[in-house]
Amino acid sequence: LRLRAKADAARIHERRRGEEMQNVVEVEPGRPAANGRPSVGPTYRSALARDGFPAPVPGLNSCYDIFRMAVEKYPDNRMLGHREIVDGKAGAYVWKTYKEVFDIAIKIGNSIRSCGLAKGSRCGIYGANCPEWIITMEACNAHGIYCVPLYDTLGAGAVEFILCHAEVEIAFTEEKKVELLLKTLPKSNEFLKTIVSFGKVTQEQKEEASKYGLSIYSWDDFLSLAADQKFDLPDKEKTDICTIMYTSGTTGDPKGVLISNASIICLIAGVDRLLNCVNEELAENDVFMSYLPLAHIFDRVVEELFIFHGASIGFWRGDVKLLVEDIGVLKPTILCAVPRVLDRIFSGLQTKISSGGFIKSTLFNLAYKFKQFRMMRGAKHNEAAAICDKVVFSKVKEGLGGNVRVILSGAAPLATHVEEYLRVVTCAHVIQGYGLTETCAGSFVSLPNQMSMIGTVGPPVPNIDVCLESVPEMGYDALASTARGEICIRGETLFSGYYKREDLTKEVLVDGWFHTGDIGEWQPDGSMKIIDRKKNIFKLSQGEYVAVENLENIYGLVSAIDSIWIYGNSFESFLVAVVNPNKEALESWAAANGISGDFESLCQNPKAKEFLLGELSRIGKEKKLKGFEFIKDVHLEPVPFDMDRDLITPTYKKKRPQLLKYYQGVIDNMYKSTK
Repeated sequence: LRLRAKADAARIHERRRGEEMQNVVEVEPGRPAANGRPSVGPTYRSALARDGFPAPVPGLNSCYDIFRMAVEKYPDNRMLGHREIVDGKAGAYVWKTYKEVFDIAIKIGNSIRSCGLAKGSRCGIYGANCPEWIITMEACNAHGIYCVPLYDTLGAGAVEFILCHAEVEIAFTEEKKVELLLKTLPKSNEFLKTIVSFGKVTQEQKEEASKYGLSIYSWDDFLSLAADQKFDLPDKEKTDICTIMYTSGTTGDPKGVLISNASIICLIAGVDRLLNCVNEELAENDVFMSYLPLAHIFDRVVEELFIFHGASIGFWRGDVKLLVEDIGVLKPTILCAVPRVLDRIFSGLQTKISSGGFIKSTLFNLAYKFKQFRMMRGAKHNEAAAICDKVVFSKVKEGLGGNVRVILSGAAPLATHVEEYLRVVTCAHVIQGYGLTETCAGSFVSLPNQMSMIGTVGPPVPNIDVCLESVPEMGYDALASTARGEICIRGETLFSGYYKREDLTKEVLVDGWFHTGDIGEWQPDGSMKIIDRKKNIFKLSQGEYVAVENLENIYGLVSAIDSIWIYGNSFESFLVAVVNPNKEALESWAAANGISGDFESLCQNPKAKEFLLGELSRIGKEKKLKGFEFIKDVHLEPVPFDMDRDLITPTYKKKRPQLLKYYQGVIDNMYKSTK
């Protein structure tokens, strides 16, 4: 131990002598391993916070203040919009102003209070994004009531768990989810006393609710419930909880993350400084497309930021097949996305270009290579190839509405080739961010026009401190010349704990530092690259440790596959995998090799399996993987991993225990046939 401490101290000294990273400043030195704790690298923060973190706007003490101040400053600005359906057809966006939304939120708040709720009570919101969702949230914020969002993709079991665990007394829901909410009775009825539909309520639903002594209202009826009552707004503090946001739960039951007013206010101050410093500040004429779940922290804080600036939020119709059409009508200026959405845009563009004929595809590819070359040499995206933008890439921009200037990817890693491609062709800044529910979303974000940051999540946002903690069992050293380790975050954006789970809170919050469980690697430009996941590690029978998420990222570079789940355990000496092949790539390979059949039959063809195993092996050799990290057998699954089978979370993270349960027979057969 003494020798290790001495070696750690020497490496700390060596790191301090080395060149400083760009875009970040060191605020604390690293420290050697001691008292059973691993060594820790230096603490860094954004260079934009060199003289301290930005302070929130005076008078901004709660999420309600964000809304209240926006209403006072921008009463007539468009706030919430949706597409009006006339004779079964979607028309233009219809808008409510900030003042109109405020007046409705006050009525909803009075009605909630008339049901017996007060500051600190819990209100559930279950359904897809819509104006009523935000109005209900603002009503809760006004009265200091905890907002408890539920993903609209959750089934009755998960909804019942959250309603009971959070002790939800009133639940708002989209019209088509009322039946599912009623299925949680009688268990949820211990706390749940009122249901409010964003639409209408049937007579049968009223009768079913009355069996359990439950009140149920349509949106219009609830609006007028407390028409003759007015409740005073309680005082609200920065430290008050504003929402209990349940994680999507990749293992076990979801955890209720307690988010305070201070977390969201601090995040807005930090993101605002960052945007101002890179000349991309938000303004009241900005427009946002709301389609990612408001039950996820990513979309929630972005919409809070838009409200803070008096900007406009338009809602999709709730159908992913109609999303591009909604975007075309709304014409957003900022687009947030998860990698799966951007992967679809990338694949769609590739297909369109390849089918456009020789001349068009050649022109596109030449324009792409020229602009990419210029951007790699340091040219800004809007100055790199103006003629190419006007003649070639303007069509891509128009496909996204024509006004998008920033595309922000979050919630999961974005493939490097997709990020680079979209940076070139969309005529917009394509940046990648990283954060967790526990850190109030945005903790890192890559910077515009910095091509060196492709494949990273950028430097820290100027409201947090960051350090890496060594993970010796995985070979990650936070004090090495290339520092790698578990990402740890400190700052006011951090959550206040897990609701009713102090034991889990103590596991991840140590001396003010939140341990993310993600393995990061500092880059010379001060950006962070996510390379692994601490928990997703297992040992093979020969004693070799496998960092499975890192391997999935590497094998995910194979263009012929859309998704891969790798499995191994301590009783087996090799890895196997279940793969979702890329339909176009597999069908193209089959045509080139004289193999007939539809996509499903191709997935059962031994030659197709051999082809994909060869592709996986090729990338493994290219990336110099160790022998035990190579995949020995694969199962080709034509149906993508989905939420319907509970194989992924609403943010598309793999649920490994559920994947194993679902594919147990397939896994057993692969191990038997390969031995």
